[in-house]
Amino acid sequence: MGNEIKITIADDHPIFRSGLRQLIESEDTIRIIGESDNGKKALEHIEELKPDIAILDIDMPGLTGLQVLKNLNQQETKVIFLTMYAEEDIFDEAMNLGIKGYVLKDSAVNDIIECIHTVMNDNYYISPSVSNFLINRRKKLNVLRDNNPNLQNLTITEKKVLKFISENKTSKEIANVLFLSPRTIENHRANISSKLDLKGSHSLVKFAIENKTLLAES
Repeated sequence: MGNEIKITIADDHPIFRSGLRQLIESEDTIRIIGESDNGKKALEHIEELKPDIAILDIDMPGLTGLQVLKNLNQQETKVIFLTMYAEEDIFDEAMNLGIKGYVLKDSAVNDIIECIHTVMNDNYYISPSVSNFLINRRKKLNVLRDNNPNLQNLTITEKKVLKFISENKTSKEIANVLFLSPRTIENHRANISSKLDLKGSHSLVKFAIENKTLLAES
């Protein structure tokens, strides 16, 4: 079928996973091509099978859904998170990692099919019960931009460096990831501090860590 949506699912609860499979496969335009009960296997399925969409439980043995996404090499697959957690910090971290859908397990029966089709059309789908998280995120992002207008003036590399600083990485660690010298990273740190009017040796690290959940979109 030309317009068939290929899906992999990963959840370590077999009864829930079986129900999810039945629900998804009730749609004749959707086909499940891989199923796993742990994060390691889920990552292998995504890398090898290259599904259109991967549905991942956040809390799994081996690797969590968040860790799967961090380790994912190919970027073509869109990711939907299934979770029992209606917690804003987990939601923010998931959004920072590039998920397209966020569905609470207790509303999966009502939400998952619509979520799959929405995500397949390259739009975001968030369970209505946690949609306020998205509103709060946008409000906080607008405040961050209003209070720090020069964020928009950072170069692409400076934005990458700032994101790594928010993850508490040292200049040497950032240099290794970006294939630059530590001295170059130090220069970037100085330029970022200057543009954002941050003074003092720890002010840049403090700013980055406090705004970690928003810097991915800034």
